[in-house]
Amino acid sequence: MASKVYFTDFCTGTNETLPQKLSRLVLTAGMDKIDFQDKFVAIKIHFGELGNMAHLRSGYARVIVDLVKDLGGKPFLTDCNTLYVGSRKNALDHLETAYLNGFTPYSTGCHVIIADGLKGTDEVAVPVAGGEYVKEAKIGRAIMDADIVISLSHFKGHEGAGFGGALKNLGMGSGSGEGKREMHDTCRPQVDASACIGCGTCQDNCAHGAPTLKDGVMSIDLNKCAGCGRCIDVCPVKAIHSQNDQANTLLNYKIAEYAKAVCDGRPHFHISLVRDVSPYCDCHAENDIPIVPDVGMFASFDPVALDLACAEAVIAQPAMPGSKLAKANRPDLDHFTADFPATDWRAQIDHGKKIGLGDNSYEVITI
Repeated sequence: MASKVYFTDFCTGTNETLPQKLSRLVLTAGMDKIDFQDKFVAIKIHFGELGNMAHLRSGYARVIVDLVKDLGGKPFLTDCNTLYVGSRKNALDHLETAYLNGFTPYSTGCHVIIADGLKGTDEVAVPVAGGEYVKEAKIGRAIMDADIVISLSHFKGHEGAGFGGALKNLGMGSGSGEGKREMHDTCRPQVDASACIGCGTCQDNCAHGAPTLKDGVMSIDLNKCAGCGRCIDVCPVKAIHSQNDQANTLLNYKIAEYAKAVCDGRPHFHISLVRDVSPYCDCHAENDIPIVPDVGMFASFDPVALDLACAEAVIAQPAMPGSKLAKANRPDLDHFTADFPATDWRAQIDHGKKIGLGDNSYEVITI
């Protein structure tokens, strides 16, 4: 039987606000069927890098927090630290970033907990049932301590995974520092010396001191490299590439397996907002204009079906004039592949179904 994915657009009138519409969506989708009474509820969200303006507004989180409280639960907003240079690399900076981006306890109605602790080392090794690439996922402890998990995702493009939705929010986002290294360990970069201009952008964006400039050309010290791929993304002349042609596909497989580790054995529910669909992840300290017009809000108990429904809804939209997608001008490719031809976004979906995380057959129910 096809998984049910509930959908509503962003249109509102004088009789219903957007927060009220989101509340109606998730209740119609059945979130209230979960027993929240006296349960700790991890609401997994991305707080956005400082400077990024495409991340979800805190008001959306407030809707879910208030519903969980009304249903007797004890909610907290959570994410894990990052591997790269930026404003969320440790818990203190991460908390400050969350607050500056509007996710204070006063605006959202609950506290923020950085799930993998001060330095990204507070983790739980979680067996992955059916895992082919990950046997034990390293998940931020606070996420695993929760009784219930809700993913609240900003659906957007992603330079490595093709898109970022519920699976990436749960999988990559819940990984500790070591977990993120494990997911990225096939993404080791190499420099094309003939193309490198020695600008130092990769050095500026590496948190581990792996790029080294010698005789005007960068090289990557793989003993220091965490495999996060940021140097590949930021190189202005595309002189840095992954050594493994299958790196992005393997990354998506591992994201799905990490997401399964997070969800298995407890109630979980998933919400994705398809608006401000930036080509890059909210981990960037900047965001380009959206690649397509805003679509709407989706909710489901099935994160695989939810991601596929969101992806196909985006692909059905026209390219936004002036966007990265429009400039790519590749009508022969779907939107995510056109934006990042080296990615294989369907690998997340196919592998998620294969390991029993969800289904790639869905029915959209519009409210």
